[in-house]
Amino acid sequence: MFSEFHILDGGLGSELLRHAVPVTGDSLWSARALVNNSDVIKQIHKSFLLSGANIILTASYQASIDGFCRYAQCTREKATSLIKKSVLIAKESCEEFIQETQKTLSRDLLVGGSVGPYGACQFDKSEYDGNYVDEMSVEELKRWHRPRIKILVEAGVDFLAIETIPALAEAEAILQVVNEFPSIACWLSFSCKDETHLCHGESFCDAVTSVETYKQVEAVGINCSAPEHVQGLLSSIDGKSTKPVVVYPNNGHEWWNKRFDCNPEYISYVLEWLKFHEVKIVGGCCGVTPADIEDIRNAVAERIV
Repeated sequence: MFSEFHILDGGLGSELLRHAVPVTGDSLWSARALVNNSDVIKQIHKSFLLSGANIILTASYQASIDGFCRYAQCTREKATSLIKKSVLIAKESCEEFIQETQKTLSRDLLVGGSVGPYGACQFDKSEYDGNYVDEMSVEELKRWHRPRIKILVEAGVDFLAIETIPALAEAEAILQVVNEFPSIACWLSFSCKDETHLCHGESFCDAVTSVETYKQVEAVGINCSAPEHVQGLLSSIDGKSTKPVVVYPNNGHEWWNKRFDCNPEYISYVLEWLKFHEVKIVGGCCGVTPADIEDIRNAVAERIV
């Protein structure tokens, strides 16, 4: 699926803020928009497609049945329908983009089902260290992740984007769940705290070589990490990774006035990452805008054949 070059979208949550959708301080963060701003989600998806992305991720990163039930007063049935809705919105965005632009595409448009870490749905910032894995069993992690994965697969995503995973133990627990759905492919991207380690402290290189052994993993990589760390992380797996590499960190700037400040240097980072031949999917996470994706599209035009 990822042997050819692909361009991914950018930061959904930060784009919701740019569209004045009030997600800051909300316990559901970007998943709140599935409840009452789904039209804006579609608008953002289409803006990334217009900018040159051919992969968009569903608005399910912080969506969970427990979260919707607790913070949106949903029944479990309604919560399930909201996660399915994230897939429907993404698929409709692709269909409408093709109809409205009448473009002849050089790549298929793909919808990835976003599977964020357990910590991202606990609303306590624990995804930034992943220390919860020290207190949870593999079975507990599997039990928590299974419902969302099942919903996304049954809703018809093209693949699962298992992303921002801070600890190897959680990655392996999720992949054991994915194994229960043998028809679905996935990528797995880690969040890292420096040039060699996951946020929880494991070696990035060791984590990559471990998850690559799972048959359904078709790409591995890095996301929602500082862009200045990516070069070192890529160097640590250069010549060692057997799968295509996906790279989509945040834009490297801090929150300012309830939004990510622009980072005009983002494209210069991207150009360095592209020197690694294993890198096949590039985009962005928090703070990366449609304009950034357009810069990437222009920079790699010769690779899109």
